[in-house]
Amino acid sequence: MTRISNAKIAILATDGFEEVELTEPLGKLQAAGADVHVISNKSGTIRGWDQDHWNREIKVDKQLSEIRVTDYDALVLPGGQINPDVLRADPKVVSFVREFFNSKKPLAAICHAPWLLIEADVVRGRDVTSYKSIRTDIVNAGGNWLDQEVVCHEALITSRNPGDLPAFIDKIIEEVEEGRHQDRKVA
Repeated sequence: MTRISNAKIAILATDGFEEVELTEPLGKLQAAGADVHVISNKSGTIRGWDQDHWNREIKVDKQLSEIRVTDYDALVLPGGQINPDVLRADPKVVSFVREFFNSKKPLAAICHAPWLLIEADVVRGRDVTSYKSIRTDIVNAGGNWLDQEVVCHEALITSRNPGDLPAFIDKIIEEVEEGRHQDRKVA
């Protein structure tokens, strides 16, 4: 069992992430004692989207090419429309998400981030939620879409929107402390 205070957590994002969906998990997970790294497919900084405009820049701690799945206890994928759409077009990102899922460690995606889960082919046969506009995408990928603030299927954690962040973050902490789901089927 891993305590959140001993956990290493990756938040994977690029330009266009929904700002609060990165900054709130980052702050709350750090406050709980986790070592949290912002990971990107680019170096330097990434810029957030705040409802209707470009806003804050966040420092990238490590590039995806510098890390391995075994380096982290959990992976968090913030949404926004731009961020996951750009990331799902990068085969290295998609491969990393699939490999992380197959590690059976907690993988959390909010809002539009389940697009990455779809691209990695890990929603088939699983209960998930997302922003309502990508419900059909999830259903077409074989997922069972539920309209709930947080859905957890064998450490695959999903939420709908920024309003669900408190439940989303609480579930990440709970799942990290619970550990790997040995019974989870790999993609």
